[in-house]
Amino acid sequence: MSDILGPHVSRPRILVLGVQPCTPPFRIVEIDGEVVGEARSVTDVLSVAAAFGITVHDLDDPDVVRWVGGDKFTWTRH
Repeated sequence: MSDILGPHVSRPRILVLGVQPCTPPFRIVEIDGEVVGEARSVTDVLSVAAAFGITVHDLDDPDVVRWVGGDKFTWTRH
């Protein structure tokens, strides 16, 4: 089957999903397509990445991190 997104669409190793509606709110972090933890801040995202051997130099680089349902500043539901 051919790739629906095309060969030039980047697939970042880190995916940070939208804010979960609980107390305290958190975001689910996936690495290489697997759920690997929860993050309550950017620091948590960096810690999870480091635990998997990933050094993040630029949290705004979509080739490295994809933010779903907000950006790196979104940690509460609106």
